[in-house]
Amino acid sequence: MTDTSARQFEGEARFGDYVALLKPRVMSLVVFTALVGLLVAPVRLHPVEAFAAILFIAIGAGASGALNMWWDADIDARMRRTAKRPIPAGVVEPGEALAIGVALSGLAVVMLGLATNLLAAALLAFTIFFYAVIYTMWLKRWTPQNIVIGGAAGAFPPMIGWAAATGSISLEAVLMFALIFMWTPPHFWALALFTRSDYAEAGVPMLTVTHGRSVTRAHILAYTLALVPVALGLGLTSIGGPIYLAVSLALNARFVLGAWRIWRREETEAEADGYRAEKLFFRDSLAYLFLHFGALLAEAGLRMLGLGGATWL
Repeated sequence: MTDTSARQFEGEARFGDYVALLKPRVMSLVVFTALVGLLVAPVRLHPVEAFAAILFIAIGAGASGALNMWWDADIDARMRRTAKRPIPAGVVEPGEALAIGVALSGLAVVMLGLATNLLAAALLAFTIFFYAVIYTMWLKRWTPQNIVIGGAAGAFPPMIGWAAATGSISLEAVLMFALIFMWTPPHFWALALFTRSDYAEAGVPMLTVTHGRSVTRAHILAYTLALVPVALGLGLTSIGGPIYLAVSLALNARFVLGAWRIWRREETEAEADGYRAEKLFFRDSLAYLFLHFGALLAEAGLRMLGLGGATWL
């Protein structure tokens, strides 16, 4: 952090720079999965309470992003993918990012507790702590399993949404968490396959750097196969149904096929076509998660209309 902090910051930060500090793309995924967790829960919140809950979960996610950028400014400056972020670009000072992250964290946790319940607030506080401290400050720079363990931070939002509505945690909430948790490694390892040099130059012990691309390809296939029963199992709970199961079967078939193709590829083949299959798998992984949660939302909509799907568990 010393080298980055010592840089001369030129120009004046604009509103968009502070928005970028909150990682809006990541925040959008957090908001969507948290919203689904809230809406599929068996307890209906007042629209104002529901809006407040999602707003403060989003603020908490943004706070985590700001704290991550503050601590990782030195790494971001050495990676092409992140070099234009506000701190390494020299438009936001590290101290500002830290202050914004801490202030928004406190605001989000306190206000979520007041708007909903203490369990939801506690889960949000733990999520921010886990992402900013356990993952960003420790795991990311220490172990090639960083994204496996650290993936828990991104898996909590639907559980927080469920807790905000019900004041409790159930099997459904745990399986929504598990779906994102198991999805995270193949998603990020696919990215790491075609951005390996970035992580290597930044000194981040991503699996592609410490064990090579061949081992990473095998890990992607293994985690994808382990993800399938979790995804399908969610469809057998009270929030699942025929629509979700049909969507999940199609998505998992495509995802497993993509992981199989990646595993069988030789590195020379991947280099020759510019990691085309790996990039396609990465894009598919985004659709995979979005469509699974979208299907849960569709099932919830049918139940609200009195056309609810079947429940097996």
